[in-house]
Order: sequence, then structure tokens, then C-alpha cells
Amino acid sequence: MNLRDALSAATETLRAAGVSSPEHDAKALAVHVLGLRKPSELALHDTIDDDVYGGLVARRASRVPLQHLTGSVGFRWIELEVGPGVFVPRPETESVVQWAIDNVTRVNPLVVDLCAGSGTIAFALANEVPGATVHAVERDPVALEWTKRNAARLAAAGDPPVQLHLGSVVDCLPELDGTVDLVASNPPYVAEDERQLPEPEVIDHDPEIALFAGADGLDIIRLVEQAARRLLKPGGVVVVEHSDRQGRSAPAVFEQAGGWTEVEDHQDLTGRDRFVTARWAR
Repeated sequence: MNLRDALSAATETLRAAGVSSPEHDAKALAVHVLGLRKPSELALHDTIDDDVYGGLVARRASRVPLQHLTGSVGFRWIELEVGPGVFVPRPETESVVQWAIDNVTRVNPLVVDLCAGSGTIAFALANEVPGATVHAVERDPVALEWTKRNAARLAAAGDPPVQLHLGSVVDCLPELDGTVDLVASNPPYVAEDERQLPEPEVIDHDPEIALFAGADGLDIIRLVEQAARRLLKPGGVVVVEHSDRQGRSAPAVFEQAGGWTEVEDHQDLTGRDRFVTARWAR
């Protein structure tokens, strides 16, 4: 099929299915099928295999995540492999990483990423913070296999290594207690009574272990706070992503725990409450 016509038809199919970015996704699938690197390389006079492309468009219309169909997602300056069994990184987390980069002032910092998933935060920080020693902790063995895959892929591309750990936030890395400069986390934060809120791509395809966190959605954030106070050196900082409904309740976890200063909530690039930061004072 002519690529121009295929893109037009795919866009309309995805729009009718309720996909939030139909034109973008139609082009991304075409880039994938044609083996290109980016949409700007698409030549509208070219042709595309209708069976292959149409099959992917149909699966996307059924709300299979775009990243599961292409096998990867771009995040800041790196490319990560993702698929069934691991949380798909979202653009909102880029604001979390940017804050971390801007607020790690020590040379060759020691960094821990809790609830690492595919390694989004850990690999981005290793890529962008010169001399950083980065540890990534993930409790789900299935997700950690994706982390390992990304570690190997990025190492082959020349990126600095990240040390991977299978373990719980509760008792991870005791050998680093009191020595860490930065703790970062994008933990599960969906409340049990919010199961109807995430889009089908999330609720039907992201693993539950990466989504739900108790009655108020703060169970894992509370554990991250406890781990951060154990791991951080005095003056070290923590940054934790949360939902846009937790702009007050997530900071309250740190305020009520005591020992923290400069507790502050931040918005993402869309203007929604997105992450809390704090400094360990003890």
C-alpha cells in the first residue's frame, strides 16, 4: 500500500479506537515496519507491507501499548527495551530525572534507584551524571530480566555500567547505609479504588506489581521514605514520583516522618503534581 494512504487510514483507525496520539502512533509503527530510525525518514511516496503494518495497527487499536509493538521506548538520551512483564516508562518521569541531575552536586555521586523496573531512572542517571556510581533495585524477577537486557544493550553502546540488585525496598543494600548521595524512585502509586482510572494500555498490560500500592496508593512511597532515610548520608536528597492526585499526600509522608528538610512537591511539564523531593538532615 502507498505509505501516505496507509498512514491516513491507520490514523483514523487509531483515533476511532480512542488512542490518545493516533497520528504519532501510526507514524511510529510505520517507522518500525520499515526499519527506520525516526518519523522524519518516512517518504510518503514509498510503499509499506499492508499485512504487517495493518496487523500492528489493529493491535494498537485494541490498546496494546505502542512500546510492546515496537519493542522499545526512547527516554531522554537512551533507548530501552520493554515488553510484557515490565512497566513502560512515561515521559512524566523525565522531570524526575532532570531534578535529580540538577540537584546532585557532589563529584562522582553514589546513587540508588528503588523500584527500578526496566532501569529507566538508573540508566538515564548513569548516562547523564559523569562519574556516578548507580545501583538499581527491583523486587520482581520478571522485570529485572528486562533491566538486565537493557544493561547489556547500553553497555555495548558504551554507557557506564549500573549495578543491578533483585531485592525489596525494605532491606536492600545495607552495606550502603548512610553513604548515598541520591535516592530516586518511581514506585507503584495507584490506589486500590483507582483501578478504573488508568488507560487500557496501563491497566491491561503493565504488571500489577508495578501499579498498585494499597488503599491510598502510598504504601510503597512510605517504604521508599524509610529506605531513603537509612541509605542517605546527611544532606543527601531523595526524589520520588507520585500520581497527580498525591501532590499533598506524598509530601506528607516525608513531613510526618521527621528528619527531613526542604520537603517540596513539583509539577511535571504538563503542569500536574508529579514528584516529591526532600533532603535528609540527620
